[in-house]
Amino acid sequence: MRTLLRVVLAIAATGGLAVAAAGTPDPVVGTWQLDVAKSKFISGPALKSQTRTYSQAGDSITAVIKSMSADGTETTTQSTYKLDGKDYPVTGAPNWDTLSAKQVDSSTTEFTLKKGGKTVGTSSRTVSKDGKTLTSRQTMTNAKGEKSQSELVLDKK
Repeated sequence: MRTLLRVVLAIAATGGLAVAAAGTPDPVVGTWQLDVAKSKFISGPALKSQTRTYSQAGDSITAVIKSMSADGTETTTQSTYKLDGKDYPVTGAPNWDTLSAKQVDSSTTEFTLKKGGKTVGTSSRTVSKDGKTLTSRQTMTNAKGEKSQSELVLDKK
């Protein structure tokens, strides 16, 4: 009887830890502002500004990214996704319509970007240990076959 009680308590404790971990907010949650001077636009168009707002509900993360290109074109990209490797819809992005996300470690997530089911790019985002800087690296090929690569540095607001 005592052994059975220990097994039940161990299972309950493990389940409780899993629920607590699932409720832990992702360090990306919050609002981030692009630091153009620290960012690198290796190839492809540069950005004049970008604000990213991330929110979390359970294990779903919603990202709203408002960008302005160097020529003044504004875009708003939005997606709600989980860190489970499955494809989720994206609105407002000119070069991709779905993304999938996988967590690499507690501060880094990798993304696969797709258009019409075909992979067109990859992206990663890493939150610094102090939680004040977000670095996003992206490699993309647009519909014309033009490749772009960037490293964006954003500060938490």
